[in-house]
Amino acid sequence: MKRVSTPRSVTSQAHAKLNVFLRVLGARPDGYHDLESLVLPLSLADQVTVTDADHLHLDVLTEGALAGSLEAGGMNLALVAALALAEAWEGPAQGAEIRIEKRIPVAAGLGGGSADAAATLLALNDLWGCELDLDSLLSIGERIGSDVPAMLAGVPVMIRGRGERVAPVAAGTTWWAVHPFDFPTRSPDAYRWWDEDGGATGQDPGALVAAAETGNVELLGHALFNDLEPCVSRRHPEIAEVKRAFLDAGALGAVMSGSGPTVVALARHMMHADQLAEAVPGSFVVSGPPSPA
Repeated sequence: MKRVSTPRSVTSQAHAKLNVFLRVLGARPDGYHDLESLVLPLSLADQVTVTDADHLHLDVLTEGALAGSLEAGGMNLALVAALALAEAWEGPAQGAEIRIEKRIPVAAGLGGGSADAAATLLALNDLWGCELDLDSLLSIGERIGSDVPAMLAGVPVMIRGRGERVAPVAAGTTWWAVHPFDFPTRSPDAYRWWDEDGGATGQDPGALVAAAETGNVELLGHALFNDLEPCVSRRHPEIAEVKRAFLDAGALGAVMSGSGPTVVALARHMMHADQLAEAVPGSFVVSGPPSPA
């Protein structure tokens, strides 16, 4: 009997993120902006599976509200990540079938594309036997996208620069109600609007970071902020309306994540997050970082 070998596969979870705060410090000569942000990985995740193949090929599977929502015209960041790793690695050329099962809303400020890129780097590093360390992967990741280094870290991090400088933060698990919208917000637009509207920079985040590290959710809720939120909600007033609905329902605080438009609301605990999600239709519950339970 002829024996048929099964191609090897590696699966990696691509966790979404939220920005507990986002402080924009100013425009840079390279067209990006300097910023500071506390980034939490979330329980919400895409699943990325890479399988041995003779070539590089990408399949993205969507369902429900995500179906048909992927933007056309740009190369998927997971494929960019695969090409970047292949170029950086000095080993023999290899291919892979990359399969992404999408659960993270697209262009929502939750880092879905960057999460897929980070998970692809990690999975292919294993599949291809590259044996690159995290610092090497971070160096590749920062060339792919500003959020990719934070996603590669896989833990709560403080990011600086345009996102390439990451430092772990000992933040405990918190519970959030998340409300995405049915329209996307592009990061370049959000930062351009910030420039056009005068570029206000928020307060020093020291107290907020301390609250996250000590688990003081009451203080953390009061301290949430995002410098991009005023300019994005000025163009999309639905954001402010949902934020107010969460606060009226008893959220400890609410804020737009990243470049938006998703609004996240901090809860005291999981049951409180369930109550907030029920009070604002179209919302769901996540933990960040993912709860071990």
